[in-house]
Amino acid sequence: MRPALLLLPLTLACCVETAAASTGGADTQLQALDARIRALEADGQKLREQAAAAQAAADSARAELEKVKATLAAQQAQSAAAPTAPVSAAAAPVQSSGAGGANGNAFNPGIALILNGNYAHHSLNPDSYQRAGFPVIAGTGPGAQGLSLGESEISFAANIDDKFYGQFTISYDDDNGKVGTSIEEAYIDTLALPDGLSVRAGRFYSNIGYLNSHHTHTDNFVDRPLAYQAFLGNQYGDDGAQLRWVAPTDLFLEFGGELFRGENFPTAGANHSGVGAHTLFAHAGGDVGDDNSWLAGASMLKARTTAADDGFSGDNTLYLADATWKWAPNGNTKDGGVTLRGEYFLDRRNGTYNPADGIDALSVDAASIDIGDPVLSQPWLGDRRGVYLESVYRLNRSWDVGYRFDKLWAADSGPFASGFDPVRHSIELTWRNSEFSFFRVQYSHDDAIRGSTDNALYLQYDVSLGAHGAHKF
Repeated sequence: MRPALLLLPLTLACCVETAAASTGGADTQLQALDARIRALEADGQKLREQAAAAQAAADSARAELEKVKATLAAQQAQSAAAPTAPVSAAAAPVQSSGAGGANGNAFNPGIALILNGNYAHHSLNPDSYQRAGFPVIAGTGPGAQGLSLGESEISFAANIDDKFYGQFTISYDDDNGKVGTSIEEAYIDTLALPDGLSVRAGRFYSNIGYLNSHHTHTDNFVDRPLAYQAFLGNQYGDDGAQLRWVAPTDLFLEFGGELFRGENFPTAGANHSGVGAHTLFAHAGGDVGDDNSWLAGASMLKARTTAADDGFSGDNTLYLADATWKWAPNGNTKDGGVTLRGEYFLDRRNGTYNPADGIDALSVDAASIDIGDPVLSQPWLGDRRGVYLESVYRLNRSWDVGYRFDKLWAADSGPFASGFDPVRHSIELTWRNSEFSFFRVQYSHDDAIRGSTDNALYLQYDVSLGAHGAHKF
């Protein structure tokens, strides 16, 4: 029995040690579990903080999205009132027709600088250039011989707020050493008028015809067509106000009118208490399938004129009709396609001519240049007409080639009556490195007077610096 008694204490000691060991392990497990719970609580707090931050970011993004939607809605209303073809056929509105781009205040204001330079070689002296039946207004002739800086411009444009857009453009021009700097455009547009209405006020180019409202650096040729030179002095702009309405239809329909001071050619004198000229215009456009689009219009400029640059005083009315057709695969004219365009002019005069008020036609040999025999204060009655047709083939994104035909019909009677009608043929080749620059070569065969032809070769560069908007259809 004694050995068993000796083993009893040992057994009790082992049990106590085992129990102690079990108690220590439980404490360790409890501590580990507590640490894990604390870690999960910390992770949960981080997740709650991240969720709150994400919710705040989502709320901020939602507010910014609403602002962008409001801006786009205002600009879409302006785009609807801009003189472009339907959206599928036309680019975004440009500087001359309203706020440009997805955000008119991406740069506030957007600043664009257009640099335009030329080299010209004429077979005849451009300083003595004459055009049968039509006096040559300053700045509308063939341009200077040799190297020259053409018309360049700097433009500032931005959305003023949610209801108005503004643009200010200064131009620089050097015509045979006669340097001129002027305010080309300075106007505001409405952005939020209802029912497709928009108003423009300030100094701007009239929306008559097609090319008139476009800045010259967007043209397909170095110079403006003869009809624009003869009847509008290249481009008619003045101080005034414009009202436009775009119909809520799938077919693009635009109607409008303008009131102008009537100070710039073809009018002058700012008659009727400074509202001496007014216009009416209508344009329509649409798509034909995916590859074709068109735009056409009819316009009228009517003015009471006193001592214009061509010596005319009286009532003059100019009627214009224009049409443009574009073809390109899937409508993408930048990568290739053909553009056909033409405009017809009918000019009606009812007044008098006095060379002392404008160009002194008596200083030239009328018989040799076939412009008639103008005398002082003789009646100027009758019609004159003009037309141009041009075709431009866009080979690819970089190259295009074009041909333009110009013709004028002189009046049968009056101070500049002529039996010879000026005709000009022009071809051009243009290389575009990007949407910000192009280089052009052009040849023109100009039969401006009977028995004499000016063959002219032009080299032109045109570059855009800054936030220049897209151009119209």
